[in-house]
Amino acid sequence: MKKSILIAGLILLVLTGKEVISQNAQRSELTTDYAQYVNPFTGTSRMGHVFPGATAPFGMVQLSPQTYFVPMFLEDGSYNKKTYEYCAGYQYRDTTIIGFAHTNFSGTGHSDLGDVLVMPTTGKLILEPLETSVGNKGFYSVFSHDEEHASPGYYKVMLDSYHIRAELTTSERVGFHKYTFPESKQAHIILDMVYNVYHHDNKNTWTFIRVENDSLITGYRQTKGWARDRKVFFAIKFSKPFKSYGHKKYDQVIYDGFYRRFKQEKNFPEMAGKNLRAYFNFETKENEIIKLKVALSPVSTAGALNNLNTEIPHWDFERTHNETREKWNKELSTIEVETLDKNDKITFYTALYHTNLSPIIYEDADGKYRGLDQNIHTSDGFTNYTIFSLWDTYRALHPLFNIIQPGRNNDMIKSMLAHYDQSVHNMLPIWSHYANENWCMIGYHATSVIADAMVKNVGDFDRNRALQASVNTAKVNYFDGLGEYIDYHYVPDDLSHSSVSKTLEYAYNDWCIAQMARQTGQPKIEQEFLKRSKYYQNVYDPAIGFMRPKLSNGKFRENFDPMDTHGQGFIEGNAWNYGLYVPHYIANMIKMMGGKKRLTQRLDSLFTMEIEDKYIKNHEDITRDGIMGNYVHGNEPGHHIPYLYNWLGQPEKTQARVRMITDKMYGHKVDGLCGNDDAGQMSAWYIFSSLGFYPVTPGSPDYALGSPSVVNARIHLQNGKTLAIKTRNQGRENVYVKNVTVNGKSLKGASLSHQDIVNGGVIMFEMTDKPSIEQN
Repeated sequence: MKKSILIAGLILLVLTGKEVISQNAQRSELTTDYAQYVNPFTGTSRMGHVFPGATAPFGMVQLSPQTYFVPMFLEDGSYNKKTYEYCAGYQYRDTTIIGFAHTNFSGTGHSDLGDVLVMPTTGKLILEPLETSVGNKGFYSVFSHDEEHASPGYYKVMLDSYHIRAELTTSERVGFHKYTFPESKQAHIILDMVYNVYHHDNKNTWTFIRVENDSLITGYRQTKGWARDRKVFFAIKFSKPFKSYGHKKYDQVIYDGFYRRFKQEKNFPEMAGKNLRAYFNFETKENEIIKLKVALSPVSTAGALNNLNTEIPHWDFERTHNETREKWNKELSTIEVETLDKNDKITFYTALYHTNLSPIIYEDADGKYRGLDQNIHTSDGFTNYTIFSLWDTYRALHPLFNIIQPGRNNDMIKSMLAHYDQSVHNMLPIWSHYANENWCMIGYHATSVIADAMVKNVGDFDRNRALQASVNTAKVNYFDGLGEYIDYHYVPDDLSHSSVSKTLEYAYNDWCIAQMARQTGQPKIEQEFLKRSKYYQNVYDPAIGFMRPKLSNGKFRENFDPMDTHGQGFIEGNAWNYGLYVPHYIANMIKMMGGKKRLTQRLDSLFTMEIEDKYIKNHEDITRDGIMGNYVHGNEPGHHIPYLYNWLGQPEKTQARVRMITDKMYGHKVDGLCGNDDAGQMSAWYIFSSLGFYPVTPGSPDYALGSPSVVNARIHLQNGKTLAIKTRNQGRENVYVKNVTVNGKSLKGASLSHQDIVNGGVIMFEMTDKPSIEQN
């Protein structure tokens, strides 16, 4: 009996073991390292303006190398055009590193940040980054890309000038440094609090550092740049006590009170001034490792220290690296793709990675954050976010979030509503970052983000409150020509710059508000804003067939060139491109512009004609990198244009143009972005288009069909369902779509509904190398 029981137990153990092995094998098969397909260097050359360093998804810390220190203004006070190249602090062509900063924008066309720059060195102490006052080498190091590596949540480089290997990883709020030193009696870690991205002489308004003990420092910096009152608090822990320390001020001290009693430059535990660099001295053995944990906070040094102790209470660098890589794999696994080759897969997952870099979390681990009113608030029922580049990201990034990140987008909208509550202007954000409104670009596109979420039933934010915030924003008459738009029913060119662009954008924003009003049962508001949404008609000149600047006397401006991107009533675009921006009334626009045949001819010309250099020379945001004929893909106003052929009864031209753009304007190498990634918008266009559809009109539940470049995809939705996107006969030459089915039923027309996506199921694209007659 006992023998039988023993045998039975052994059999059960073997079977159980096999089951465990089988489950583990299955789990192993299901666990894919998507991070291996991300190349953080993509877009770091020329116009992409992205950073290659370490960060967590939507993390507050972006710990990345800075390769040059470029002042924003030249000695004669004029703008230094070279500054623009360093919006993310890094250019791939460079061979020098001046340190590792903890805050960086991703892909923007103007900039700020570059806070808390750390640089390890050896030898004689040097405190100037590029060149000393007597012309000697600064503390920068040369490096080789052969000794540089980056992956999601990790960065490594050999600092050849000092034989120091630098490794970086992060949590959401903490940067983790690992430096492997050579043997040296003169090893230093420099804390450069002068450095800024887009630095100017008056940018640093105050810096304060406390040496709490021999391995902990705290402090803050306040700057006046793109954000005119920005505060960053920090706490830094060293794994090894420093033996001495000091600092140097780079500003004239007019009055220092009774602090003049002290010799503050060396081993004095308080450092204060507008511009200063601190240093911490060590002795190191061969291959000795010194680690730093640098935590940020928008609130206080106590908040930074709590973030540090909450997120990385240990000194295990690999543990943090692995945890952050797992976070990235979780985000990247929301879309599984099969592609025609590995390079396409790298391009896809790198684009998906870039869409997860901003907006960023902007609150401490305890929920406290600094508000627009500069007071300290606590988030209630949401996570607070910042970096809202809304003129860019309303087009595709936030619509993408409504599919793969609806929870985060809900929090982002709640963050916008918190901004509204704290705004003395009673306005939603225009372009905001770090508890500041910077007023960049035009329109009030928070209304688009909100409307798109509402019509797609995303989030639990207060719909009526969101509508009221949008209405109030749209009635601030001193904002950027808005009062004139209300009075004249267009923005007069002699009263406000970029008048045509503003009229078109405001009209679309007003249509979005009307959609909100419809959703909340407010017919009076709906009709008011539907009326305003048609003001775009007032800047169309039928005599020339283009949108055109109109003066306050009701006449069109005489001196006008529809090819020129400068001074013609458009911002970062020309009439050929920007003049096609009526996403909310496309059918009416076609009729207004002479019908389908005439507009088709215009679109055909747009993609084939050449634009001369003289028409783009005055815009740093428009370069040859992102131009196809006269079509500008490297800037946002034209991102919907390839899809307009669908409304003209020629979807095959949309399909061909979209595939041409995904192939020519994107790639897996360092030059793989044709323009500024603009906080993820450029990459979001690629994600949508490679999947076969695009949100031409955010605020509508419909998407325009295109031509998928993936072979197959699976989108894992937060409602637990899965949408499979499949292709038949996919190939490089098979860019045309013969037929589309949704769950086995043929799709009529050239659009897809949001319900088709969130209900899950299968969307099948049958591909061919010839235009489909059935679609014409």
